[in-house]
Amino acid sequence: MSGKSTLLKAVFGLIRVWSGQVILDGKVRAKLVPRDLLRAGAAYVPQGNRVFTDLTVYENLEMGAYPKRARASLNDSVKWVFSLFPVLEGRKEQIAGTLSGGEQQMLAIGRALMSKPELLLMDELSLGLSPKITKEIYGTIQKLQKEGVTILVIEQNATLALHHSDRGYVMETGRIILQGMSLDLLDNEHVRKAYLGM
Repeated sequence: MSGKSTLLKAVFGLIRVWSGQVILDGKVRAKLVPRDLLRAGAAYVPQGNRVFTDLTVYENLEMGAYPKRARASLNDSVKWVFSLFPVLEGRKEQIAGTLSGGEQQMLAIGRALMSKPELLLMDELSLGLSPKITKEIYGTIQKLQKEGVTILVIEQNATLALHHSDRGYVMETGRIILQGMSLDLLDNEHVRKAYLGM
């Protein structure tokens, strides 16, 4: 256990922070509560395709438009999510629990995007997904980056994560042991041997 998911939960206020600080948009966020972080422009995609399985695709997206600023542009946000994940538009009335694992992951991301985040936290993005779906989702992540969304991805597939990011952090037993530009980490001999299997 390296503590990657725990770190992400701490940043989003899902578990208590014992030390350190979370700074978002230049402000120290003390006594973190997910509701307040959502309002401040952060969104969280937990690992494991977490969707509301008894609701439709569209209803799941509606649930993501929690902040007041997001509710005001609900229809535009839905169109934006459908443009990123066209398969969801054709399934908007389908019960989310009947979607494939890849479609549920797309829906979980889409639901998070409905809050119009400036910072998107994503835990184990490729977990349990086929290589084809993983490639498709990472392609969407790159589109989001170009649109100005800052993304923090926790990913066990280090090669994949480093190829699709600007910066990388390597954690071991709850501590960051290496950090830097992703291309530099890909060329780092220690990273290549210990984490990339090269």
